[in-house]
Order: sequence, then C-alpha cells, then structure tokens
Amino acid sequence: QVQLVESGGGLVQAGGSLRLSCAASGRTLSNYAMGWFRQAPGKEREFVAAVSWSGGSTSYADSVKGRFTMSRDNAKNTVDLQMNSLKPEDTAVYYCAAGSTIATIRTIHRVDYWGQGTQVTVSS
Repeated sequence: QVQLVESGGGLVQAGGSLRLSCAASGRTLSNYAMGWFRQAPGKEREFVAAVSWSGGSTSYADSVKGRFTMSRDNAKNTVDLQMNSLKPEDTAVYYCAAGSTIATIRTIHRVDYWGQGTQVTVSS
C-alpha cells in the first residue's frame, strides 16, 4: 500500500504561483509513475501532469503546458508540481496519483493510489 499526502494548496491571485507537494509513505515511489489530477466543482476529475518512475519523461495536459512543471525526488519519496501564471480556471482540488506508467496514469481508472487532495483557488 502507498499513502499519498498532498500539501501546498491555497489562495493566490491570477498570475501568481504555487508549488504543490506530494509525500508518500508505505512503499517507495521509485516503483511508480506519478501524476497530478484536478477536479473543479461540478466537473469530472482531469489529468494535469505525470512523470515516469525515473523522472526522465513527463507529460502535461495542453491546458497547463508551459505553465506547470512536475518533478520528483525518489530519495525523499516526494513529487512536486510547480504552477506558474495561474488562471482562475486552474481553481480545483488537486490530487496526487501513483500508477505503473505515464500511460496508465493518464487512463484515470487505472491509477493505483490517490491522495486526499489539496484545494487551489485562483482569484481574478
């Protein structure tokens, strides 16, 4: 079992930045590809970003490309999501996820583990 705990959410003005972190316990994250999803009120959960187990490959949703950067530190068992140039439409609960590959991460129903989520609110 892997337990994932997100942190770093909050309220920020449009154009600002936030850095989300996800800490894992139970098993090493180096066995998993990792991802971030988000869910806005009344909407389905959507893919945001993913990184391979080694950190060598990343994948981003078109809506966040060039603004968000995902990274991982397998020694610390953590993954981060640096979010820049935030927009009001980025407002959502952000979830950390673990799966076997980037492809499985992007196939939401194949995610193995989920965090509890952290709220990000971007004001206009």
